[in-house]
Amino acid sequence: MEWRSEGVLLAVRRHGENAAIIEVFTPDHGRHAGIVRGGTSRKLAPVMQPGAQLHVSWRARLEDHLGTFTIEPLKSRAAQVMDDRKALAGLNALCGLLSFALAERDPHPDLYDRTIALFDLLGANPHWPLAYLQWELALLEDMGFGLDLSSCAVSGTTQELTFVSPKSGRAVSSSAAGEWADRLLPLPACLRGVGDGSLDEMSEGLRTTGYFLKNWMAPQLGNKPLPPARQRLVDFFT
Repeated sequence: MEWRSEGVLLAVRRHGENAAIIEVFTPDHGRHAGIVRGGTSRKLAPVMQPGAQLHVSWRARLEDHLGTFTIEPLKSRAAQVMDDRKALAGLNALCGLLSFALAERDPHPDLYDRTIALFDLLGANPHWPLAYLQWELALLEDMGFGLDLSSCAVSGTTQELTFVSPKSGRAVSSSAAGEWADRLLPLPACLRGVGDGSLDEMSEGLRTTGYFLKNWMAPQLGNKPLPPARQRLVDFFT
């Protein structure tokens, strides 16, 4: 068995004396693991940083084997985030959530394209946090837990949408919320793709997406806790 593709490096761990096991996210083969011979060598170690774009060739005797990767660097993102702690936290949150959420070898081509676009924004565009928030919505959607923020679940109006129901994942208007408002999640404008997103709005938006990542998605993945890297990013907005 053999295939070639490009992908973004999500995780690296040492394997034996000089090899490494890596996880890459590719458009055609999803999250895929394999061994890189000499992965801890002086030549390859600097290349194998989370977020790096790689050309990968995977080979195994049988399809269900771990297999081995041969890699070639396409783009390093270390320089983008080296002097920006928030952008570095964003990169680590992206890698952590993808490793957490994606089933191995299950393609997600649309999410892949969106992920690469976001990686390219990190540290290079001041609006990347807003793109990251929208990416979490896209992750929920791609995993089958999409939110409906287009109209009020109670009245059907598209005006004054300020809350999200934690039960249905649908928007709720301020007038329809009534006495239930304190039991609903915030729906800042930036979560609906409106405006640039203030610090408070980003905090509210991440609180809401975090609720659904933790309470809708995680239970379907063995009820594991969300990766700590996400919380480290959230801390920058609180």
